[in-house]
Amino acid sequence: MPDSTWFTQSRFGLFIHWGLYALPARHEWVKHKEEIPDEIYDQYFRRFDPDLYDPEAWAKAAGDAGMKYFVITTKHHEGFCLWDSKLTDYKATNTPAGRDLLRPAVDAFRGRGMHVGFYHSLIDWHHPQYVLDKHFGPYRNAPDRDKRNKGRDQAKYAKYLHGQVRELLSQYGEIDVLWLDFSYARLKPGGKGRNDWQSEKLNALIRKLQPNIMVNDRMDLPGAWDFKTPEQFQPQGWVTVDGKRVTWEACQTFSGSWGYHRDEATWRSVEQLILTLIDCVSKGGNLLLNVGPTGRGEFDERALARLAGMGEWMRRHGRSIYGCTQAPDDIATPQDCRLTWNPETRRLYVHVLAWPYKHLYLPGLGGRVEYAQLLNDASQVHLRGIEAWQHGHAGDTGGKKDGLVIELPVVKPNVTVPVVELFVK
Repeated sequence: MPDSTWFTQSRFGLFIHWGLYALPARHEWVKHKEEIPDEIYDQYFRRFDPDLYDPEAWAKAAGDAGMKYFVITTKHHEGFCLWDSKLTDYKATNTPAGRDLLRPAVDAFRGRGMHVGFYHSLIDWHHPQYVLDKHFGPYRNAPDRDKRNKGRDQAKYAKYLHGQVRELLSQYGEIDVLWLDFSYARLKPGGKGRNDWQSEKLNALIRKLQPNIMVNDRMDLPGAWDFKTPEQFQPQGWVTVDGKRVTWEACQTFSGSWGYHRDEATWRSVEQLILTLIDCVSKGGNLLLNVGPTGRGEFDERALARLAGMGEWMRRHGRSIYGCTQAPDDIATPQDCRLTWNPETRRLYVHVLAWPYKHLYLPGLGGRVEYAQLLNDASQVHLRGIEAWQHGHAGDTGGKKDGLVIELPVVKPNVTVPVVELFVK
């Protein structure tokens, strides 16, 4: 098993979905959703020209947001490749872009000290040997699907898939994450899984080429993954498998699409996104938050605004996120709060989601905290024992006399989510 320490210390990463689908600008699955055949979809290949592509700007926006790693789509389900693969002509070097678009991104993010990850689709709706099925792809309802499948050999596609993974893991230095997507063998008939990808051989190849790489859980190969990937929802607690806590990362979007979607309007606010990040870490997980660059190669203003807003909060509150995890089981979470815990520094972080009037009660922490402060400005807040706080006016404590009360300012600090930092004895 690779050492996942860097991964669980980082907690916050950037997902980038970028491909030909940036030109129709109405969802990265547009080829599937609108059942666009190759001969029509190829218009985007002939016009893909991201003349404003500046990976240094991408890396700066991510770094300023507080992100510590990135994962970029080397190839999505449409089959288009961002790098100069020797195994296909369906690649960026053969578009008006005329160059490898992957290497500059790797160099830019790595140059800022960020870990590098590749997303690579197991699915390929363009490859001539990929067997088309009734579940996914532009030909799922096509009356001539069987005719199109004549002569196709999924094993030959698997060889191509493995060859491309070999290229990616051999030509770009040390890669920290491989994010493979996705298997659907449960959908029968025609669903694809480990046999179609030859996942055992693929996993062996990955581990041989990059022994320290973190691999996700979508090869349909039980026990061969390093982290779980709940998508577009928040787990109710630390993700478990067979009753055991595992390393996990939630992958989510700003809005309802992974690729650039010009007209999509359900964009989440900065506050919602910060709350999501806090919630992930409070349950022992990471957040991989996605941006879909435009067809000209930029992050649009909506994405940049949210990254900047998260960065402003992270600048003052990052130490409640980095290196933190779920609080010990014997520490209860106060009402309207989330807790994160740094086991190395022994600091407990109370993220206050709804600002209370003057007092915040923490059960079970009486006598265990030596100092407390607001994290945004390091201003001290006073601690009181439960009995001293009540002054006899609040009635019976219900037998809970081991609590701690934090005296808070009446006015909420001018930050999106205030955090109280507790120095635990």
